[in-house]
Amino acid sequence: MVQLTAEESKHKHIKEMGTALGTQFSELWQQVAYLHFKWQEFIELFGTKPTRVELLNQVAPAFFHMVQKLLWEETLLHIARLTDAPRTAGRENLTIRNLPELVSDPAAKRDLEMQVETALRETKFCRDWRNRLLAHCDLDLAVNEHAEPLNAASKKQVDEALVAVVRVLNLVSLHYSQSDLLFPGIHKAGGALSLLYILDKGLEAKERRKERLLRGEISGNDYPRDL
Repeated sequence: MVQLTAEESKHKHIKEMGTALGTQFSELWQQVAYLHFKWQEFIELFGTKPTRVELLNQVAPAFFHMVQKLLWEETLLHIARLTDAPRTAGRENLTIRNLPELVSDPAAKRDLEMQVETALRETKFCRDWRNRLLAHCDLDLAVNEHAEPLNAASKKQVDEALVAVVRVLNLVSLHYSQSDLLFPGIHKAGGALSLLYILDKGLEAKERRKERLLRGEISGNDYPRDL
């Protein structure tokens, strides 16, 4: 399979779909690809094996708790942005909700509108988190213990939200390009898995060093190098 650069993909989409639709579709595709990458990094660290979480807690529990929280919140924010209204506060947004108006074929437009509505239902919880906690600090939620709680949010819901968003883009791609969009495992060198292996080796080395310290073979503290 030929891998196109982002710019090459954009030109291809514009050629197939026209400038207005092709430009927005191309950028939405890039956004969704990056969203999948971030989410997969989160899963690699915190949603694959309990032993990985144990490793992170052994190394730097406070830091990795912060990383977990930030990646989770960034994922919900990203999904909320992709499903925003076409205009907010007088400014235009890049959102999947723009796509139906850019599709000329009536049947394809109806199918796309229905899938967008499905995606909005599947991603509603993300916008609730964004509106009342992540982008704003809702006063009632902050100070009233009886306030309406945030919408439930889980790994399963995020997975389903991503599927719903991808289906919107797939309808456009199938209609104009006769091809499915695939977002398989997007792993990059130097990502979360690389970090986990390094941390594991580091803990092994630290334990070996402690044993040598106890035997009196070396002297020094736990951090011999000035980083």
